[in-house]
Amino acid sequence: MTIKYILNVTTLEDLKKEYKRLAMQHHPDCGGDTETMKAINNEYDFLFEKLKNTHKNKDGKYYTKESTEETAGEWREVINSLIRLRMENVLIEVIGSFLWISGNTKPYKDQIQALGFKWSQNKTSWYMSPKGYRKYSSKQYGMNDIRDMYGSSKVRNKGGADNKELPA
Repeated sequence: MTIKYILNVTTLEDLKKEYKRLAMQHHPDCGGDTETMKAINNEYDFLFEKLKNTHKNKDGKYYTKESTEETAGEWREVINSLIRLRMENVLIEVIGSFLWISGNTKPYKDQIQALGFKWSQNKTSWYMSPKGYRKYSSKQYGMNDIRDMYGSSKVRNKGGADNKELPA
């Protein structure tokens, strides 16, 4: 398969970040076209199978995790559903293997919850973790700490304000 859109990804987390960025740019609801989005989806599915067990920890070291419960279609559907909501003044962010939503989410609470997101009272944000994820540490981190450890990919919300201007 020839890869045209999703380039230079080495982990599943990188793939998810790049897919989200491309979907926000090329999705038909954001002014893109259907054929380009189909090509991006096909590349994502292909690369997901190659990278589904390849991850990078907070120290930047690669590791392999066997038997992931997640499928390529689940992540794609969540991103596409978020795009269709056209939420204003809402930040959508990939941090590590988690998807976070913050900002003025109250008007969209029911839709966000229906997509499978959980509310984090401590971080005043919605989050979606990978299927089968288990927290092993009891240590608590703030959002900025998590961003520093795993990196963050923020997007511009075509339906509203620039997400980068929202409070973190």
